[in-house]
Amino acid sequence: MSFAVTNDIKSMRSAINQALNEFIQQENKYLAGIGPELNPIAEAVEKFLLDSGKRLRPLFAYVGLLGAGIQPNKSMLRAIASLELVHVCALIHDDVMDGSDTRRGAPSIHKAFQSMHEKNKLEGSPEKFGVASAILIGDLALIWSAQMLHTSGLMTEELISVLPVYDEMRVELMAGQYLDVYEQSLGTQSIERSLKVARFKSGKYTIQRPLHFGAALGKADEEIISAYTNFGIPLGEAFQLRDDLLGVFGDSSETGKPSGDDLREGKRTVLMAVAMDKSTKTQLDEIKKLFGDANLTSAQVQMLQEVIIETGAVSHIESMIEEFTSTSLSALNHDGITPIGKQLLAELAILATSRKI
Repeated sequence: MSFAVTNDIKSMRSAINQALNEFIQQENKYLAGIGPELNPIAEAVEKFLLDSGKRLRPLFAYVGLLGAGIQPNKSMLRAIASLELVHVCALIHDDVMDGSDTRRGAPSIHKAFQSMHEKNKLEGSPEKFGVASAILIGDLALIWSAQMLHTSGLMTEELISVLPVYDEMRVELMAGQYLDVYEQSLGTQSIERSLKVARFKSGKYTIQRPLHFGAALGKADEEIISAYTNFGIPLGEAFQLRDDLLGVFGDSSETGKPSGDDLREGKRTVLMAVAMDKSTKTQLDEIKKLFGDANLTSAQVQMLQEVIIETGAVSHIESMIEEFTSTSLSALNHDGITPIGKQLLAELAILATSRKI
């Protein structure tokens, strides 16, 4: 892989994509050697990984390294890129748990393999085959993430320095995923609980831990790590709050998922907790009647969207996003972070909280 140090987000993303492409091509050859039955898995992961994705987690790790005053080499870039495969695992499993039919404008992995079962007229349940395949493919992505990190070429002391952060990131992600599943089962709303889910399911593994990963790789001191925490936690929550809004109001042509998908799934996000908390009795009755109905029509989705807006929940969430982002950016006043690190972190903060997808 040819490699040139870059200090702009577009070029950094391109370098990350190249590292991922080279790794996945190599691993797909290994799968092909086991047998042609695995070709659909190789094709599905390659398409899912390479066709789209903002690469936020590797980007934050990359900038965390730059902010510590270290320019990445090839091995460091491969190590940083490995974090994207953790995200791939989370997305594939998340779609199974949520029963989501689409992801990034295409059938979700479990739906794609269900269709393959039906097309090939295989024995047994197509739905169970699709779910089982997606669980295994998600597991494979997580294994490949560790493999890409371990074979990145990092020096032994570098690898040892990042492993605790890498492990903590994965544990927190799984904990957050369970908290999300548990929250849906409670049948009650809580802004505090929903914020906790947002923090662990998305915020910490998207921003804080990748920054810590870069800092550990760059041998940053505790003050810089603390500044990254002060930056990452509120920004991670703002990131997830934006995701909550997109899950209800996002344009399907931009998000790649049906409009109002979170409403049909009954996702108990901070947005919905605020809406229920601020609603009148009439509004609350309307929300409870429609929220979580998997068969909501487009008209009913629009009706529920209007009720949520009328409660003042949307403007409240926008204010929270603005406040969290402002708190995050104030952490960049720390003198230990390099100027280029501060500049790129500010750019990533806007990218993470102002996005349409």
